[in-house]
Amino acid sequence: MLHVVHHADYMAPRPERGSFRFDKYYLVMEELRASGAPLTEHAPEPMPREWLEAVHCPDYVDQVFRAEVPRDKERRIGFPVTPAITSRVRHTNGGTWLAARLAMQHGYAANSAAGSHHALHDTGAGYCVFNDLAVASNRLIAEGDAQRILIVDCDVHQGDGTASLTAGRTDIFTLSLHAEKNFPVRKARSSRDVPLPDGVDDDGYMAALTRHLPEVMVEFAPDFVLYQAGVDPHAQDKLGRLALTDAGLSLRDRFVVSESRRRGLPIASALGGGYGDDQRAVAARHAASMLAMADENARAAGPQ
Repeated sequence: MLHVVHHADYMAPRPERGSFRFDKYYLVMEELRASGAPLTEHAPEPMPREWLEAVHCPDYVDQVFRAEVPRDKERRIGFPVTPAITSRVRHTNGGTWLAARLAMQHGYAANSAAGSHHALHDTGAGYCVFNDLAVASNRLIAEGDAQRILIVDCDVHQGDGTASLTAGRTDIFTLSLHAEKNFPVRKARSSRDVPLPDGVDDDGYMAALTRHLPEVMVEFAPDFVLYQAGVDPHAQDKLGRLALTDAGLSLRDRFVVSESRRRGLPIASALGGGYGDDQRAVAARHAASMLAMADENARAAGPQ
């Protein structure tokens, strides 16, 4: 059973400026519903303002809530922050929080959006407005649901915002596997960065992941895992520089889930990046990713 968090507001109207396309968010759900796999959909509540302000600058949060973000910040984000975008990002952040809570019940759960790992303290960036990974981690720890959270970021772009927002914390560990020469030009310092050269294929990627992830899990000893499961390391991704195949993405996702579940750790995933002119193909990669992780979670649970 795949427990997936989704809300109608994830599909915001396309703003008049910017190149970001929101179509994939409903196409992902169409792919999941058409797959025939057992599926339970959950709708999130909008993220409370005070939870966002615990991580982001209150002045910036206020700008987003009023849909009056300065133009220079909108340029960094990549699109204007309209009232529809405000509702969207509150729900996508609430979605990662809900996916985490569901993972505690079911072992694994997915948010069908978010993974907004470029958002910084006082601004958004790289199509990210608020950093759901940092916000959800902070709240889980504040409420006593977790004590040590590992954020595994396998997007093709480094999770610079997440690294910056959690820097210096001993209760949150950020592991980022990313294309070394891709966005952002100026990288932040994750707890552990694994920069990969252009063109890394399935074997090279899995060699890096299987080396670093188990080491981090042993050394950091998390009790919860948040996974940014971007599919943009795919060879056909428009903004990627790596060369993973569909099978390689599946191996990656199954390994992250299996390493978590065999240690008894709940794991929640956020959608992350995936770009291309054929939005249906991108959506299919995201859907396959979530279904593979749900299947691996079921394997870990054993016969029911």
